[in-house]
Amino acid sequence: MTGFFIPDCWQPEKSDTGNIDSDYKLLNFEFIKSLKMKKLSVLLLLLSALGCRICYSQEAADTTAALRIETYDGNIFIGNVISEDSTAIVLKTTSLGEIKIPKNDIKSRTVLKQLKYEGGKLWLPNPQSSRYFWAPNGYGLEKGTSYYQNIWILYNQFSFGLTDNFSIGAGFLPLFLFGGTSSPIWLVPKISIPVVKDKLNLGTGAFLGTILGEDAGVFGLLYGTTTFGSRDKNISFGLAYGFAQDEWLNVPVINISSMIRTGPRGYFITENYVITAEGETVTLLSAGGRSIIRNIGLDYSLWIPVGAEMDTFVAIPFLGITIPMGSKK
Repeated sequence: MTGFFIPDCWQPEKSDTGNIDSDYKLLNFEFIKSLKMKKLSVLLLLLSALGCRICYSQEAADTTAALRIETYDGNIFIGNVISEDSTAIVLKTTSLGEIKIPKNDIKSRTVLKQLKYEGGKLWLPNPQSSRYFWAPNGYGLEKGTSYYQNIWILYNQFSFGLTDNFSIGAGFLPLFLFGGTSSPIWLVPKISIPVVKDKLNLGTGAFLGTILGEDAGVFGLLYGTTTFGSRDKNISFGLAYGFAQDEWLNVPVINISSMIRTGPRGYFITENYVITAEGETVTLLSAGGRSIIRNIGLDYSLWIPVGAEMDTFVAIPFLGITIPMGSKK
């Protein structure tokens, strides 16, 4: 649930002590009324059953260590290293066979821990396998890897794998560009614990934010998540407690998310929240995907708020990109 801002209904009203001004919240759920829990429970059970069924029907695939090489003229080659000396690298690729690349032509080289082939086609690695759109899963960033995530231009976050089991992220919304408006910043520490390789992973962490230019204190989430399945096909069940200064939610936020590989360059992703505060329950459903373009991930989805008394259909578009920065040799 990293990067998910606290709605107005969770926050205490602003007082002389300097509580967070609701003008700076990313989402506002005042228009959503209470949700009938019976209908919601049925929906979540269906999502859980579907996700678990998909995650454990995984196909076998050949994997092997490989390199991704980008040259100064813009070409990208992915394959296994046949030989290497001080002047050139020889790669074995699926489409071009063996090719010799002079080292003077190489702009960057990235180690790919696993190269996956299915049906004779190369399946590009997921640039953000440890997260869905916002929510984290039980997998972590590998040591030395990092990425930059941008959502709708304003949301910016950098994440770094310090070890195979611990990562840290930092982000900001540059609202100061709009007439000196105060700007939210945040830190996102995460611990990932592999229990059964490619089948069961646990994750725990926090989203810790404040607002520059305001005496707002700290707000955010503390979360835990359990992920069933591999990095390519999984479902996660998470709980999080939101807080603002010394005030905490009495009921945890529930998160159910799933990621399913659909082909060499794409994923289906769904990320869903159940939020209860002050006697009201709302839910956010989302469905969309991730397309891998070169080594960049393009995320897109629609977010649908659901409430028992809503008389209109609302779908909020989501658009983001993920750019890997680390794991280069």
